[in-house]
Amino acid sequence: MLKKGMTLYIIGLGLNDEKDITLKGLEKVRSADKIYLESYTAILQCGKERLEELYGKKVILADRDFVEKGSESMINEAKEKEIAFLVVGDPMSATTHLDLYLRAVKQNIKIEIIHNASVMNAVGIVGLELYKYGKTTSVVFPEEGWDVQTHYDVIKQNKASGLHTLCLLDIKVKEPGKEDLMNNRSAKGVEPRFMTVNQAINNLLSIEEKRKEKVFTEDTLCVGCARLGGNDMIVKAGDAKSLLTEDFGGPLHSLIVPGNLHFMEEEALTLWK
Repeated sequence: MLKKGMTLYIIGLGLNDEKDITLKGLEKVRSADKIYLESYTAILQCGKERLEELYGKKVILADRDFVEKGSESMINEAKEKEIAFLVVGDPMSATTHLDLYLRAVKQNIKIEIIHNASVMNAVGIVGLELYKYGKTTSVVFPEEGWDVQTHYDVIKQNKASGLHTLCLLDIKVKEPGKEDLMNNRSAKGVEPRFMTVNQAINNLLSIEEKRKEKVFTEDTLCVGCARLGGNDMIVKAGDAKSLLTEDFGGPLHSLIVPGNLHFMEEEALTLWK
């Protein structure tokens, strides 16, 4: 029998800073015996020091290796202690966190999910109807010998159905590169990198140049977003060529490729041009 009250809390932090946590989430964090912060799928616009000041407790950074390979220790800790696992955005937006959830369930660990805002619903500010988005895709940093074009194909499929495409842009925070993955080893120390809207557009244009399918050209309507949910949020709409020269500032960025537009959506996009 598990001790009463021993729980693994998977808590969404929202998108901006330490103040975006829900009251329920804050209550669970402050009562937890140990706090982990997932630190590789997204970032807040503040450091963990500000989280620690609000919580009154130490926060342990959990990188990809820990979450995907070493989190068994955290799951085992939840058999005897109250553990808070913090996730930027919403806890269930990434398959990595679903995997963690399923592994804990299999070990009969008591789990509580506390939801929050994520990029998946924050893009509503752009004015494109959320139920008209198709499959979401990721644009990754290119590496020599590793030519990923999945995002181009997703945009093509969505546009064929008149649907919008949300492109999540790559971040590299101590993640394995192609050579590491091929040799089944952990990442070497690397400087954090965050893909910009401009880099994502250039990436898609380079694929278009190779494939010439007119899926994503310089005339393609795009919406570039930066730091959604923050006070310094930037949203800019225009053709791909014009957005290439725009400055979106610091991370995190995302790119939207609209599908067929309702007249209200067209009007909303004029606010960002």
